[in-house]
Amino acid sequence: MILAVTALAPPASAADLTNNDVTFQNGGVTLHGTVVAPPGGSKLPGLVLVDGSGEHTRNDHRFEAEAFARQGIATLIYDKRTEGYSLFSRSYSTLADDALAAVEALRKRPEVDPARVGVWGLSEGGWVAPLAASRSADVAFVVTLGANGVEPSQQQAWAIENQLRRLGMDGSIVRMASSTMMRQLVGGGAFPEARYDSVAVLKSLRQPVLGLWGAKDVLTPPGEALRIFQDSLAHYTLRGFPDAQHQLRRTTDGFDKLPGYAPGYLELVGTWVHNLPAQSTADAAPAQDRTSISLAPLAWYESTWLQLAVLLLLVVAFAFYPLFRRGPAAASARWLSATGLLAVLGFLVVDVLIQTTMGKGLGPVVAGRPLPWLALQLLSLGAVAATIGTAVAWWRHRTPRLTVVLAGGVVFVPWAVYWGLLAI
Repeated sequence: MILAVTALAPPASAADLTNNDVTFQNGGVTLHGTVVAPPGGSKLPGLVLVDGSGEHTRNDHRFEAEAFARQGIATLIYDKRTEGYSLFSRSYSTLADDALAAVEALRKRPEVDPARVGVWGLSEGGWVAPLAASRSADVAFVVTLGANGVEPSQQQAWAIENQLRRLGMDGSIVRMASSTMMRQLVGGGAFPEARYDSVAVLKSLRQPVLGLWGAKDVLTPPGEALRIFQDSLAHYTLRGFPDAQHQLRRTTDGFDKLPGYAPGYLELVGTWVHNLPAQSTADAAPAQDRTSISLAPLAWYESTWLQLAVLLLLVVAFAFYPLFRRGPAAASARWLSATGLLAVLGFLVVDVLIQTTMGKGLGPVVAGRPLPWLALQLLSLGAVAATIGTAVAWWRHRTPRLTVVLAGGVVFVPWAVYWGLLAI
C-alpha cells in the first residue's frame, strides 16, 4: 500500500516540542492532560490518545505523542479516569465521553485546526475510540492499534488460552480457564462490557479509519479483527506488521517486547493523518493459530448462584464429618472428607491464581498440567473412590454423620466433572 506524502514540519527534538497542560471535564470528573506539539505550529491536525485497559497516566504514551508531534501533529495525552473504572466495573460509553471531552479541549487550542482532530485508541481504546467517533462529527478520523472486532469476553478467552499454552499447559485446565471460568465471570456479571458489540459501531462510522495490528498479537485475534474491520467500515486503511505484538512493539513471539516499535508504524500514522487517503486499502489478514470462539450463555444448571451454593454445600458437607463426631466412623468417610475439602479449597486457590497471574503463578508443568492442577485431579480421583466406599458404609449404618458427607461426595462428582477436575 502506498500513500501520497505531504511535506511535514521539520523534525524537532523532544526539547524543542511544546508541552501545555490542559484540563477538561466529563460530568463531575475532571481529567488532566498535556498537549505535545511542534513549536510555532498553526492549523495543525490534532490527535487524542485513548489508552488500553487498566490504570494509565499521560506519560505511558509520551514517546508516541512526541513522535507524532515531530511530524506536525498536536497530540493530547491524558491521565485515564480512576473514578468508576476498575477490574469489575467500567463503561465504554463513559470512556468514550472522556475521549470526546479531550477532543473538544484539543479543538480549542490555538495551534490546532478544529476540523482535523481525530482519536487514537489502543486495545480497549480500540473499542472506545470508534465509539467516540460514532457519537460526534467533531472527530475527523480514527486510528486504532490492536483493536478487536469480537466481543471482549471472546477476546479475553482467546488471550488466556494463548498464555496457558505458551506455558506448556493443555487439556482440561486450558478448557476450564478459557471457557468455563470465563463463562461464569460473564454470567455472574464480574466481566464488565463482556458482550459489547463493536461491529455495530464500526458499521455506523463515516470517518476514515486507520487500523493497525501486530501479526504476532497474542491478546487480540489480529486476523479476525482486520477482516471484521474490512467488512464493517466504509472508509479504511488496514495494516498488519509482521514482527510486532499487541502494542506494535517489536517482538519475537508476541509475548516479549524488544526495544522500539515496528518499523514504519509511527511514520505511517503521521503520513496518514496528514493525507487521509480517499481510497480504502487493506493488507492480507495476519495468520492465527486458532480462531476465537464466542462464549455460550450459561445454562440454568450453570448459574453463578447455583455454583456458589454448590461450593458452600461441599465445604459444609466435607467439614461436617470431622466436626460432628456422633455415630460410627468410617475410614472411607474420613478420606472423602479430607480429599474433598482439599480439592474444593485448592480449586478456589488455583482459580484465583489463573485470573491474577494468567497461569504464571502455578509453577512447573508436567504432561500439560501445572503441579497444583495435577494434585487437584489426584485428590478428585481419591474423593470419587472414597465416595463409593462411603456409600457402602452408609448402607450399613445410615447415620446422619455418614449421610451428610456422602451427600457431599455425590454432589462433588458432577461438580468436578464440570470444572475439568475429572477430565484429561
